[in-house]
Amino acid sequence: MKILFIGGSGVISRAATLQTIAAGHDLWLLNRGQRRPIEGARTIVADLADVEGVRNALRGHTWDVVVQWIAFAPADIRRDLELFRDTTRQYIFISSASVYQKPLSHYLITESTPRANPHWEYSRLKIACEQELEAAHQATGFPGVIVRPSLTYGDDQVPLVLNAWSRSWTLIDRLRRGAPVVVPGDGTSLWTITHNTDFAAGLIGLFGLPATLGHAFHITSDEVLTWNQIFQQAAEAAGVRAPKIVHVPSDFLIACVPAVEGTLLGDKAVSAVFDNTKIKRFVPGFVARTTFAAGIRRTIAWFDADPARQQIDAATNDRWDRLTAVYAAACRQAREQFGGGA
Repeated sequence: MKILFIGGSGVISRAATLQTIAAGHDLWLLNRGQRRPIEGARTIVADLADVEGVRNALRGHTWDVVVQWIAFAPADIRRDLELFRDTTRQYIFISSASVYQKPLSHYLITESTPRANPHWEYSRLKIACEQELEAAHQATGFPGVIVRPSLTYGDDQVPLVLNAWSRSWTLIDRLRRGAPVVVPGDGTSLWTITHNTDFAAGLIGLFGLPATLGHAFHITSDEVLTWNQIFQQAAEAAGVRAPKIVHVPSDFLIACVPAVEGTLLGDKAVSAVFDNTKIKRFVPGFVARTTFAAGIRRTIAWFDADPARQQIDAATNDRWDRLTAVYAAACRQAREQFGGGA
């Protein structure tokens, strides 16, 4: 199949790019040409901010599949509807599992779980993107498909809550130094983390299937862990037997750092257990094979292989040092005020 990825070099998309090439598809990447070319893929150089330039760059091409990795607002979808209305058989929008209702009304998330996230604008914009695509499918038959990854990582990403995303070694460094690491709440909420190679296998299985048009799918691991277990497994992979975990209520965290409300109350402080029946029905044989314990060992080995990769976010370090100190002081004050009495 002739496939176009808009994007294709991010944490989630990189594995899909490599697996699509390995599967023998004719893969093209649309980007600004600022990254090193990926062997086996062809590149169309264009800036999405220049719609006419993109239109000219795409002229003469038709596609079996277009995968849009980097649409974050409804205007992005409306632009793509014009660009690909008559030139693709399947258009896959990569949304987010954070669109699902927060807080949940039922613990098990299916594709029909209501979409509502009052805590995170990112998620609300993804919902609006989905609605644009759904409306186009209903009105004109545009061949849209929605795919929702949850927290997905690869060999170069440490996927721990409240970590520095762009310099994710920061939290492993804190673990190894014996510095306190923050886990929201009491650490017993359930969470699902997916390796990008597993996500890619599910996504590629959807390529070219006419029955997918108009549908939404989430693609996640079936492994469900508590945040305490996730942090413990990460610590063990890093060679740390007794991590210094500090449990901090989410509302206290948000009072100190308001910017984390979206990623906490809108996502990772809420249990997320996914029913993957639908993706398995459309892609028989799909199963997420990489446990978190195995995946995080690979990730830490990748960082350990080259110390230059071990970049630290100083601002994040300072923020969590200050926050844990303030929380410890608040706990001391509470004990003094209430005297440990009933």
